[in-house]
Amino acid sequence: MVCDRGMSQSVEFGRTDFRHPVPWSRPSAALRWGAVVVLGCLACWGLLAQTAGAATAPSEASGYPVRLECGEGSVTFKLRSKPVVTYHGGHGVLPAGVREEYRRAGYLHPLVSPLGRVVTGDYPKNHLHHHGVWASWTRTEIDGRKPDFWNMGEKKGRVEMIQWLGARESADGAEIETLHRYVDLTAKVPTPILLEGWKVRVPVTPAGKPYRIDLTVRQTNVTEHSLALPEYRYGGLGFRGLDAWDGAPNCSFLSSEGVTNRVTGNESHARWCWIGGAAQSVEGGDGIAGVVLLAHPSNFRFPEPMRIHPTEPFFCWSPQQAGDFTLPPRGVHAMRYRILVADGTPDPKTIEREWLEWSREP
Repeated sequence: MVCDRGMSQSVEFGRTDFRHPVPWSRPSAALRWGAVVVLGCLACWGLLAQTAGAATAPSEASGYPVRLECGEGSVTFKLRSKPVVTYHGGHGVLPAGVREEYRRAGYLHPLVSPLGRVVTGDYPKNHLHHHGVWASWTRTEIDGRKPDFWNMGEKKGRVEMIQWLGARESADGAEIETLHRYVDLTAKVPTPILLEGWKVRVPVTPAGKPYRIDLTVRQTNVTEHSLALPEYRYGGLGFRGLDAWDGAPNCSFLSSEGVTNRVTGNESHARWCWIGGAAQSVEGGDGIAGVVLLAHPSNFRFPEPMRIHPTEPFFCWSPQQAGDFTLPPRGVHAMRYRILVADGTPDPKTIEREWLEWSREP
């Protein structure tokens, strides 16, 4: 179904500005204790059962180039009828043999290039907790406990999507806004620690040019205790590439500093990083495709440290590498990124121009 079934296309986002930290206001008891709130006409998930099998209206019918299309607990952005990226907010379907504790909500997969090449992986066998593009923290400490929101198999934490905040299609793109909850499973009873707002936007780009995905993440500590994030080698915004890219020779990296060596690139700092390799296409045959992950200069500890795995197609913007930091009660941690999805090998000058223009946007 198309996401505007049963809702007005004129529905706008709330006043939350996820780009910059703002004074914290205490969430309602319903949110703090995790009641699921879905705004009437935006109840995309609930409408699925009623409209299963409904035909998808062609993109041209709306006059908008980027359309939002609902799946089973997911929303796919389509540009000129071609899929760009899918956001997973529901429980989803676990791969065969994967234990329940690995189930996760709130991530992007697949990311697809203009020629139809998928460039992300999901539930890879050697790291079942990796999911396309996702945000999380590994090493944390709060009130004497050490929850882990990254390694789901440890059963120390989980991430849930709890609220659908808004969606909009317009002449210049489409966007969604959702709310996630980080739950500490090391406490006597499951305890919410962070509320995490996501804003995902796909702007219109010219045919044949790289797709753009703008992601803003805003995390708020909803407890009465400080959340410590000790120095660690990964944690923050993660990216997982295709399973076919597993193995050092099968995936390449290039940072804004010209670093291509995985070992020397790991724990270095950069404004952007390209990750890519050979991928199959339903349109243009096999070829090179990849993503460029651009970090905004407003991000904490910019230019951010990078975790680059020595053999796997895994990358992470990881401010924890640069040392301990703490999120106080009601404190906010904001992250802003642009993701380019493109076919072919990277052109550093073109990427740098893209980063410069984007970094100046308000």
